[in-house]
Amino acid sequence: MERVVLVTGASSGVGLALCRRLLEEDGRIHLCIACRNAQKMEATRDLILTDYPAAQVSTVEVDLGNLASVLRVARELRCRFQRLDFVYLNAGIMPNPHVNFKALWHGLLTGKVLHMLTTAEGIMTQTDRLNGDGLQEVFATNLFGHFMLVRQLESLLCGNEKPSRLIWTSSSNARESAFSLSDYQHAKGQEAYSSSKYATDLTSVVLNRKFNKQGLYSSVVCPGLVMSNMTYRILPVFLWKLLMPIMWLIRFFAKTYTLTPYNGAEAHVWLFKQKPEYLDALVKYHSCTSGLGKSYVEPRKMEVDEEIAEKFYQKLLELEKQTLEKYSDLLD
Repeated sequence: MERVVLVTGASSGVGLALCRRLLEEDGRIHLCIACRNAQKMEATRDLILTDYPAAQVSTVEVDLGNLASVLRVARELRCRFQRLDFVYLNAGIMPNPHVNFKALWHGLLTGKVLHMLTTAEGIMTQTDRLNGDGLQEVFATNLFGHFMLVRQLESLLCGNEKPSRLIWTSSSNARESAFSLSDYQHAKGQEAYSSSKYATDLTSVVLNRKFNKQGLYSSVVCPGLVMSNMTYRILPVFLWKLLMPIMWLIRFFAKTYTLTPYNGAEAHVWLFKQKPEYLDALVKYHSCTSGLGKSYVEPRKMEVDEEIAEKFYQKLLELEKQTLEKYSDLLD
């Protein structure tokens, strides 16, 4: 039987490039693309089928930042499929990004600028807000919506003949210093994106501990710095165009400057071809590109505290319980 692959955030950027590359690897898969915007979703499906006319491509509409939408789509997927082989948890947002040019100049003077440019540490902030569920929008969209989706799809992911895979799009911007157990939604800070990605790393670690024996494995990847809709919101497009020659030069020193969505999907596709039993649950797989344009994958040990990861997971379960009580009418 063909493998069933679900990709969230598939209408552009790394998500769209990933869909194309997966079909290049195995044209027999059933690809299910999940998008927030119905019009873009259908346009994406048509675009993929234009290039891969024999492909099996279906769609589901879901807003990961809306818990009712997540529960509805989970129910739809349970009705539609008997199992899921891969779930790429790729959708994400970075609202109202701001660049701290003063910090960037200080990094230039102190020799830390390369580190800052590859991790955005100290130079990127965001202004977050509450969503309709009363949750911080970045936390809800980047992590909790995906967590709820996974929990609701356990019957399709666990106990199958072959292992099923969760592959989360994380970031090199995921930093422990931006995350706090007492403020895990990052309501009080200005680095919501970094916090949500570190929370993603923590969640993946615990999911492996909880579900490996049931045949479900979780991995995290970093696509590197990719020019996408999200990136173009940080600076004006014309400024990015002016900076592009410099960024190509930086690639000789910063291998995570993948720049194109195709290169950014390298680690996602590499994991598609690996046996999960042999992967390290405490490693993040980074898409990298050499100065000459060669793409490759670099595993890097994650700096995660497993005790904190477990405590955070328990907080997610508590929030899940509250959510299910609130939306009990959407459950089977």
